[in-house]
Amino acid sequence: MPCPALPDGFDFTDPDVYHHRVPLPEFAQLRRTEPVWWNAQPHGIAGFGDDGYWVVTRHEDVREVSTRPEVFSASLNTSIIRFNAAMTRDKIDIQKLIMLNMDPPEHTRVRQIVQRGFTPRAIRALEGALRDRARTIVAAARGKESGDFVTDIACELPLQAIAELIGVPQDDRSRIFDWSNKMIAYDDPELAITEEVGSTAAAELISYAMNLAAARKECPAQDIVSRLVAAEDEGNLASDEFGFFVLLLAVAGNETTRNAITHGMHAFLTHPDQWELYKRERPGTAAEEIVRWATPVVSFQRTATQDTTLGGARIGKGQRVGLFYASANHDPEVFEDPGTFDITRDPNPHLGFGGGGPHFCLGKSLAVLEIDLIFQAIADTVPDIALAGTPRRLRSAWLNGVKELRVRYA
Repeated sequence: MPCPALPDGFDFTDPDVYHHRVPLPEFAQLRRTEPVWWNAQPHGIAGFGDDGYWVVTRHEDVREVSTRPEVFSASLNTSIIRFNAAMTRDKIDIQKLIMLNMDPPEHTRVRQIVQRGFTPRAIRALEGALRDRARTIVAAARGKESGDFVTDIACELPLQAIAELIGVPQDDRSRIFDWSNKMIAYDDPELAITEEVGSTAAAELISYAMNLAAARKECPAQDIVSRLVAAEDEGNLASDEFGFFVLLLAVAGNETTRNAITHGMHAFLTHPDQWELYKRERPGTAAEEIVRWATPVVSFQRTATQDTTLGGARIGKGQRVGLFYASANHDPEVFEDPGTFDITRDPNPHLGFGGGGPHFCLGKSLAVLEIDLIFQAIADTVPDIALAGTPRRLRSAWLNGVKELRVRYA
């Protein structure tokens, strides 16, 4: 039965829904009236062609689905809740090779290998270099009177961090930026990225990473690539597995952190009291609140492997379940005054890095470090940064992206 608070046919996976407004007032309505709501779509969802999906809006329900992989599969239909209209079943199934779309035990095997590069020791080893890079990035922007914050500052540190992490030459980071943009932009008509262009970009990135892996097998270096791919028969990644891992990094480690930084800057500049507080006190809680506020990944999905119940709703085997992190991160049952941007918020059990369970973000520590370092550099170097325009948002059903944010640096 349709939720009385929503119009008939309302589709939370329609990319136009997120193009101008996140969080959505409809989320608040559903949390109050029907927190697990069946969204019937008789004409199907792009890439799936089924009759609808469950909309999960409460914090506790998103966490429950995330921590029960045996009941809610990431593999059956992948984690992406909407593809473009031309997506075929065969192409969806290929995406199961990406760790994001695996279930245990295969997910467990791959994650245990790649997490070698994300240990606390590994992240600490990067901190000095990333701090210097953050300062250099912001200093370069300071030389301009104004510019696009996304390309001048927000995108640079995540790209350089990935390059530093996996041993990619820094000169090649622009190629990763270009490939990742093309892979996630299929819903935005302004960017005019066709399915063919996006697929080609993914293939080029995977090929680049596989060649890098082959080179490290031949001549190991002191980097994560060598640790992940050397001696494959001793429990390391095959070259193609490494290729798909780098593809995941390009989106999960680049696009998401870049957008968190951009949304964080916009939040600071539209909440000047918080920017003054940050410049004065530099609270260690700021990065987590930026991620909660931004929620760079609006939604992922799971598919029920059996009949089950969730939040009082009866979910049938094979039905898709949409996890709406943007709603969970504004749940008033968990967050006091969730509509307030508060960089001192503590505790802050947001789900911006996932709802726990096997798919909790592997790179959380690196992302938090990057966010902290870049805003410290901004506060030190361009403390009087100001807005010079409204954000131009990416049209996407699952990524809360910003294409451009004009600012004045002087």
